[in-house]
Amino acid sequence: MGSLSIWHWLIVLVIVMLIFGTKKLRNMGADLGGAVRGFKDGMREGGDKPSDAASSPAPQVTGKTVEGEVKSRTEHKA
Repeated sequence: MGSLSIWHWLIVLVIVMLIFGTKKLRNMGADLGGAVRGFKDGMREGGDKPSDAASSPAPQVTGKTVEGEVKSRTEHKA
């Protein structure tokens, strides 16, 4: 009574598949795998020696600045 048998887990799996569908579960699995892979790559890059980072050129950071001006201000009454 304290542990779940294989039949309990199979029933839970079937219910989850009926609720979410196999395509959504497959996409969630792929997203989770990509996140784990990215985490591992980030941990590997974070463990590099400082001398290696100094010898390689820094990547060029480019951005886009958007400037604007507020012409009028309206108040919302609650």
